[in-house]
Amino acid sequence: MLKRTISMTAASAALVVAAVAGCGSNAQPIQVNLAASEVLAQAAQKTAEVTSYTVDAVVNVTEPQAGSGKVQGRMLYQSKPQLAADLTLDTVDMGGRSLQGGVRAVLQGDTVYVKVQQLNEFLGNTKPWIKVPLNETGNAGEVNRYLGQIQQFDLGNMTKLVTASQDVKAAGTESVNGEDTTHYSGTFPVDVAVQQLPADEQAQARKGLAELKDVKFDLWVAADGLPRKLALNGAKEGATLDATLFFKGFNEAVSIQAPPADQVGELPKNTTN
Repeated sequence: MLKRTISMTAASAALVVAAVAGCGSNAQPIQVNLAASEVLAQAAQKTAEVTSYTVDAVVNVTEPQAGSGKVQGRMLYQSKPQLAADLTLDTVDMGGRSLQGGVRAVLQGDTVYVKVQQLNEFLGNTKPWIKVPLNETGNAGEVNRYLGQIQQFDLGNMTKLVTASQDVKAAGTESVNGEDTTHYSGTFPVDVAVQQLPADEQAQARKGLAELKDVKFDLWVAADGLPRKLALNGAKEGATLDATLFFKGFNEAVSIQAPPADQVGELPKNTTN
């Protein structure tokens, strides 16, 4: 029971994370429609230099075996002075089951703090948070495997992914959250993009993109060359992906704090079911 609860919690968090986790690609921008591809290349370069941002996301997926799922939430991210992230998922529906109270996860360095009401109720925890070192093994393996992907929630790599497109084109100008942006649209081949990743990240990237063959993307880029919105859509053999992400707060100071020590408990070592 514990493993299933942890798996549901972790996989739910991973839906948001995996929408861009492992989405790096070293593919060079294509030469078709040079203006559009140059903008994407410049966006990839600029986002690689971003040290903090906020992302709001809605992710809908369908998998042949797991069924449909929806996750909606937001995340604060910083890479300096140390890697840190604060993920809040308000809506977590997986295969017809919902996590009441949602999910909260805070990453600081090599430690993840997880807050899930149903998990605490099952464990009988009196403290709302559970501390999980990322180098932990055994019962915390599933938490580590999924929540560890927060470390790969990299805006620069996500933007590089769309540069693998061979059909990108400008699709007009639009306002996104009150800012003027240029809309770019195209597709990218998942298999080509994934092969550009380090070997240990390829499996998670394929899982995050539901092993789709091709993904349609729409990217809205502001005058500063940074993306404000990304939409991903794809389908293959019963698997679907529909994700929309909004980015803001580039390089702004963020405050990501670990929960108070008196509210943090440990994941039981001897719970195996």
